[in-house]
Amino acid sequence: MNCEIICVGTEILLGDILNTNTRYLSQEMARLGFQVLHQCVVGDNAERLAEQLRESLARSEMVLLTGGLGPTADDITKEVCCEVMGAELVMDEDELEKIRAYFAKRGRVMADTNKKQALVPKNGIVFSNDHGTAPGCAIERDGRFAVLMPGPPREMRPMFADKIRPWLLQKSDSIIFSRMVRTFGIGESAMAEAVSDLLEGENPTVAPYAKDGEALLRVTAKAETQEKAEQMCDKIIAIIRERIGEYIYGIDRDGLEFAVVEQLKTAGKKLALAESCTGGWIAKRITDVPGASKVFECGVVSYANNIKMNLLGVKNETIERFTEVSRECAAEMAQGVRRLSGADYGLSVTGFAGPDPAEDGRPAGLIYIGLDSKNGTTVKELNTHRGGAGSRDYNRVLAASNALYMVLEEEKGKVSRVER
Repeated sequence: MNCEIICVGTEILLGDILNTNTRYLSQEMARLGFQVLHQCVVGDNAERLAEQLRESLARSEMVLLTGGLGPTADDITKEVCCEVMGAELVMDEDELEKIRAYFAKRGRVMADTNKKQALVPKNGIVFSNDHGTAPGCAIERDGRFAVLMPGPPREMRPMFADKIRPWLLQKSDSIIFSRMVRTFGIGESAMAEAVSDLLEGENPTVAPYAKDGEALLRVTAKAETQEKAEQMCDKIIAIIRERIGEYIYGIDRDGLEFAVVEQLKTAGKKLALAESCTGGWIAKRITDVPGASKVFECGVVSYANNIKMNLLGVKNETIERFTEVSRECAAEMAQGVRRLSGADYGLSVTGFAGPDPAEDGRPAGLIYIGLDSKNGTTVKELNTHRGGAGSRDYNRVLAASNALYMVLEEEKGKVSRVER
């Protein structure tokens, strides 16, 4: 079954808010076996919304809409959909009582304008909102469906997961299941070449993706049941492991930081950070992971040289002879933060984030990453060869990712030692 997604709201068109609903719904509908044909954003304009809805319903059996279910005059999604699909709006007393209770629970009086949110299409399907005041609904006409949901993700996502997804499952004759193979240290082209024959498959399909510093493979299978689709994906992933297993750091992980936290938890080890050019970026990524407190001891943003020397113990002569952006400084930063914290690993980063080159002519993107443990100290030189506009964040992301990957490699025993 084909489907389309329409997100309603002038604030989205103006860029005032980030539209995360489309991404979420596209992924969820694909998992349910629906083919997503189109996505679009329409402002709070009745004429344009009606035109888009008619166009979408002409192409697809299922149209999902988010936003425009509020109590104000510019919330028009429900009214426009009912007009297009020939449905009548009626007051749902049960939903009205739920809205009153929502306000009463918070010690607030419901405004008369909120009654509008309890209007639902006659003979439609109503999806109660357990996290807000606007119920969702589904309207059917001639075998075509419009499914309306509130715009705020904190309301839309649980409504879809708990109410709408089970309803949609009854209308799909197959399940689409995907797994994401995440790699680091191999480029997208080299990865694609290693699995080129798999990229030509029709079911399961294998598709390469590239992120800053990472290469990913999405394996997708379509089957009558999720169990069978999972088995089909796993067979392909086993082949991928045979070919590029040394670069795979996880399946269906959210990122390197999740892999690092999980690995350190398993090993019962702790990590401390000394960051210069990344400015706490690695610490932020680590602490984004639930349970990071079990493995993360401390982070020192040693941007100034006096902090490197006075807090981390970097020698003055090291900076004078080699500068603060050097193998030697990175090594002493890693050693110092490990000594300061008592952690199993001391991880450091120092470099030129950009966009401009250093005063001595060294390029933006030249970065040194140090890792110190009981086994000794190693330093990696990273040169992204990226300067100019937009390079600063790119260089810091790449530095942070390479640093995290060094911890994983250390745990695997693959890091080459440099004696200091």
